[in-house]
Amino acid sequence: MGDERLYQVCPPVLQNELPLVSEWVKDMHNVMQQIRQKYNFGRAIAAPQLGIMKRLVYMNIDKPIVFINPEIQEASEEFFELWDDCMSFPNLLVKVKRHKTITVNYLDENWQQKQWIMTDALSELMQHEYDHLNGILCTMRAIDSMSFKWRP
Repeated sequence: MGDERLYQVCPPVLQNELPLVSEWVKDMHNVMQQIRQKYNFGRAIAAPQLGIMKRLVYMNIDKPIVFINPEIQEASEEFFELWDDCMSFPNLLVKVKRHKTITVNYLDENWQQKQWIMTDALSELMQHEYDHLNGILCTMRAIDSMSFKWRP
């Protein structure tokens, strides 16, 4: 927290930058693995968390997936609350509200257009990472002043 880059809106990845994406993703994967080993969490990471100021998200739950220039096209009116965590401040949990379902359009690592309808945990995860691309931290989405606690 406090790094001014985390509060900036990232520009899109350009097609001529596609050769750089694999190296960026490798770095994102390595950092996520380090966080998993040290803190026992981490399902996805956004490029600006590593100082890569581009609209790029790497998710690895069952298998790795790359989201280039993701855009949330639709979001349900139904919300749910959860204790959110973030690799940028791994010991803090923040209670937030997230859309139950979202539709995400993105480019894959072959620059092919894709769409994914995400619900529940995946929806929450992508909203968290998408916020990073727009300079928004989960601390800025806290439900109220009592929505913070230290990780047990």
